Amino acid sequence: MNSGADLGADPGPGAVRMRRVNRWLVEDIRENLGNLYEDSCATAPGKAYRRPSRQDFLSHLTDHIRRPGFAMVFAETDSLTGCAFGFPVLGDGRWWLGFDGVLPRAIERITKSGSVFAISDTLVRPHPQDQKLAHRLQEKLLTDHQATLGATLVDQADRPTLDSLHSSGWLGIGELRRPTSPTTFRALVLPLGERTTTRLEGLAHEARIRWPG
Repeated sequence: MNSGADLGADPGPGAVRMRRVNRWLVEDIRENLGNLYEDSCATAPGKAYRRPSRQDFLSHLTDHIRRPGFAMVFAETDSLTGCAFGFPVLGDGRWWLGFDGVLPRAIERITKSGSVFAISDTLVRPHPQDQKLAHRLQEKLLTDHQATLGATLVDQADRPTLDSLHSSGWLGIGELRRPTSPTTFRALVLPLGERTTTRLEGLAHEARIRWPG
């Protein structure tokens, strides 16, 4: 079975290697991904937010595997270290259903162009470089799909994830509530490329004012 395409030459023992994997391999290693999820949920004492259970994550993963264009990137050393996965956002804008207020025009235009890729989740086993590795996984997933804008939804109660994304350049653009879920999500975007970043400069300023944390 072709498990995906290796990305670049092997950098040697102990170094992090990244590779794309197809949905069949993902289905074959569901339990490994469940272990990775549990490890990535480890938080310091005092953190109030608790992420969904392992089973909820695996159900979420199964739903997303079925989406057209589903893709995942692995990070490995001698074992699975991290992953990021998601799917292309359709140009009809359905992904933004439940957005509170008016979707910023720049986001609407980029969505209609078919250049937005939604990152469903990013998992990294805790280590000193986990935030940097998470960002590398996200950027690899987006650039592999020639996206100019990444998008993701985060439970507004999940402060550790929101803080990490903000520090990595993600912009909070508003709140979103799905009709079938009681959770209020924070919608965030990550511009790629100078042109897209320039188009979102005003949006970035508004985001810093409205959602400083």
